[in-house]
Parts: sequence; structure tokens; C-alpha cells
Amino acid sequence: MSDSKVAVIPGGTGSVGRCLVPLLIDRGFNVAVTYLLPEEANALEERLDLDEDRLIMRRVDVTDAEATTAFVNEAAEAFGKINVMASLVGGWAGGRDVSETSDVRLERMLDMNLRTAWNATRAAIPHMSKHWGRIILMGSKHAVDTPAGQAAYNIAKAGVLALAKSVAVELLDTETTCNALLPSVINTDATRAALPYAEYVNWPQPDDIAQVIDFLASERSKVVNGSYLPVWGSALI
Repeated sequence: MSDSKVAVIPGGTGSVGRCLVPLLIDRGFNVAVTYLLPEEANALEERLDLDEDRLIMRRVDVTDAEATTAFVNEAAEAFGKINVMASLVGGWAGGRDVSETSDVRLERMLDMNLRTAWNATRAAIPHMSKHWGRIILMGSKHAVDTPAGQAAYNIAKAGVLALAKSVAVELLDTETTCNALLPSVINTDATRAALPYAEYVNWPQPDDIAQVIDFLASERSKVVNGSYLPVWGSALI
């Protein structure tokens, strides 16, 4: 079994993941990452330039429980254990009040945000019981302030918060903690394109979020458990 620290990052080629993975690598982690877009995976691989003894990248649909479990098991077998699982898969769809929200839109938000966090967390827990572990989930400011016109997203992210709290309580007798982050809209090309008239100057940057996850993904964060951490800075949305 390797003495290296090990992190599993579903959605690790997205905007936050591209900032987080190099931080973990610099701290000596072996990292396993899922992706959906090959161009994102290629860009991250080229940036890191690591062999598979340090970095595993797999194209996995994390809404698929069986595929997610297989990926997590592969990472644990290859690296010997899992210390950190940071679930970064998610997505937003708004512009509809509850009365106008289709079942398809609701299921999409639940799948992308809650089901992915559930699948990854459930798969990781069995590999995190014999050593220190950190589970980090991506909630949202909108899970607690629930703006109009995006109830499906708000509900899905509220479920992520409930999942984080439930797991933290279930694992109280272990050295594994579970916390959720509450970002506002993150300042990425995609969100600026989706909200072209929004005031994005104060939105948190992906690297800002990654820095907080990097701290939570350390033994130094052991007293932080079952929390919802605001990471929206001065953003109002």
C-alpha cells in the first residue's frame, strides 16, 4: 500500500478542478479524476505531465452509480486507499418558476447535482474508514437563500447539504469528515455566457474555491465537520 495521500475528484477537469488538482499534486497527492469532455482531460493531462502512477483520468458519467463505483474502486485498488473525495460535478438550469418546471428539468438538476454527489460519496466511504479522510461536496449559496426561477436547482443543492450533514454524523466515530461549500455563481466563461448581463466582478474565481477545498483536503482541517462553508465573498447572487 502506498504511503502517498490519495484524492478522488469527480469532475476534476472543470473550472474548479483545473485549479484544485495541481494544488493537490504539489502536496504529494496521487489523484484520480473523472471527466466527460476529452478536450478538458487532454488540457489537464498536458499541464500536469504525470504518469498513471500519480494521475488516473477516466471518462465517467457520475450520474451512473455503477460506473462511479467502478471508478472509485479502481482508484482505491491502484493507489491503495482514498484520503479525499471532492465531488465537483454539477450544473445549473434556471429561468423557470415551479409551475413552469418540467419533469425533465427537475430530473436533470437532481441528477447533475445531487445524484452525482450521492454516487461519489457512497462509493468513497468504504475506502475511507481506516485512516484520515475528507469528503467535500459542492453545495450552493442558493440552497439557503433560494432565489426565484430556479427551484429545481435550489432543491438539488439543498439535498447536497443534507447529504453532507448526514454523512458527517454517520462518520463521527471515524477520522473522516464531510463538509459542503456554498459558492455563489462562480466566475467562469460558461457562467458569464449564461448570464451575460450579470454583474460578475465580485463573483468568486475558480481558484478561490480551489484554495478552500485544498485546505479542507488536509489533516489540518480535522475540526471542520458537518459544516456549510460560505465561499461567495462579496457576491450578491
